[in-house]
Amino acid sequence: MAANVETMFYTRTKPWHGLGTEVQEAPDSGKALELAGLDWRVVQKNVQTADGLAIPGFRANVRETDNQVLGIVTDRYKVVQNEDAFAFTDELLGKGVTYETAGSLQNGRRTWILAKLPQRYIISGDEITPYLVFMNSHDGTGAIKAAMTPVRVVCQNTLNLALSTAKRSWSTNHVGDIRGKLEDAKDTLLYAELYMSELGKAIDNLNQQKLSDRQVYEYIDTLFPLTEGASEQQRKNLLRMKEDLKARYFDAPDLRHVGKNAYRFVNAVSDFATHAKPIRERSNYRESLFGRTVDGNAMIDRAYAMMKAA
Repeated sequence: MAANVETMFYTRTKPWHGLGTEVQEAPDSGKALELAGLDWRVVQKNVQTADGLAIPGFRANVRETDNQVLGIVTDRYKVVQNEDAFAFTDELLGKGVTYETAGSLQNGRRTWILAKLPQRYIISGDEITPYLVFMNSHDGTGAIKAAMTPVRVVCQNTLNLALSTAKRSWSTNHVGDIRGKLEDAKDTLLYAELYMSELGKAIDNLNQQKLSDRQVYEYIDTLFPLTEGASEQQRKNLLRMKEDLKARYFDAPDLRHVGKNAYRFVNAVSDFATHAKPIRERSNYRESLFGRTVDGNAMIDRAYAMMKAA
């Protein structure tokens, strides 16, 4: 497990981000809170200098169970407790929702929940399952974020495309009327059906866009440009990544039923971006990969933009 992961669980099979400890059944929110090691609260305490002088306007966010200081925030900062995050997701998704994974990063500074939506979509012959991701921070450095992330079931590729016609994410800062903001999030995320409908249209269009092998090679060259003055090692690394992506496009078993078209290319890029190991695997690699389920993956978005512009 990567070094920055403090606690988490996942159900049955390891998810695409590769983090966590396996449990056999996806739990409800109460059990998930416990399994994920998130059954703790954050309290705010006054801040003072080493010689006891009070520092006005700031508070320390402290984990109640072990007095771990999670961050120093202004007195305008409103805590969203872990249990409140689960309650919000329960309320949004309805009775009976179960959680696929949840956990804590960086000694509790960041937390997340990932729930599987009950709807099942078949788009262009592929089963695509939408997930809801809720990410929170307790250190004052990040916003509250929620997003829907569609995952192609057969290969666990994320298809969180940046569509101009439908929104899939929401975020807000930890200030003001948090409850009211979470109500706004519900209004946004209840458009999940719209996003999936628009995603279906986008995939249909990609399927109709035929690609020659030469075009594929050119697109791959565009995604991995050779910069001037690159070292021999950099050239080798670039060639390795290009060959990897080519293999995912031409040889992937899960794409055999898909024609040589733009959908196949976007899937190959998603497979590379979601599953390929980086040349240098940093300790927070998988956390960063998971983070991109909310913010979007730049490589996938670029590949999709290239197909739209063709």
